Amino acid sequence: MAQIFHKSSNTLSRVSIFGAVFILGGVGWLVLTLNRSDYMTQVNVAREQPVPFSHKHHVSDIGIDCRYCHTSVEESPFAGIPPTDTCMTCHSVLWKDAPILEPVRESNRTGKPIKWTRVHDLPDFVFFDHSIHVSKGIGCTTCHGQVDQMPLMWRENSLHMEWCLECHRNPEAFVRPKAYVFDVKYKQPKDQATLGKQLLKDYHINSRDNCSTCHR
Repeated sequence: MAQIFHKSSNTLSRVSIFGAVFILGGVGWLVLTLNRSDYMTQVNVAREQPVPFSHKHHVSDIGIDCRYCHTSVEESPFAGIPPTDTCMTCHSVLWKDAPILEPVRESNRTGKPIKWTRVHDLPDFVFFDHSIHVSKGIGCTTCHGQVDQMPLMWRENSLHMEWCLECHRNPEAFVRPKAYVFDVKYKQPKDQATLGKQLLKDYHINSRDNCSTCHR
């Protein structure tokens, strides 16, 4: 019986199979790389807001405590976005006619809240509770970065699950004394490993990396 396919077909078939494997692997690598890129995670990308609120000015220059604006952070899953009344506590007197603050005054007149752009926005299938982290000695800057140096707010960390697990599996490397949770100037001591282990005992912190901790 005459040979239907040329002998080179075997070589072409092998090359095609190996080529497909490498192409699929390359596509997978590209997808993973893109998923971790700043373009996707928005890490270090300052987000434009209706009002260019500067954490650097309010926190570092003036010295306003995080809890003055984020009033529910110690007792609620949500840190809370301050109502316009909070802004007007100062800006009804200070810079009260500044054009840049007109959206704040308009919100105060109409009662319509300002539509801020979310910077730290977790997927709906992730449960995160600010209050439990604060009460266990996890500082604001651990997750949000040095907000006192941010003229406009940006995301310091990717918020990917692997980033969360880094802390959940090794909390002693991140926990700090509760008295310093809201201290943006806090620096980890050289003996963080020793301090961390002691704080885990004092605050009854257990390593929690089971799925149901965050996915309920």
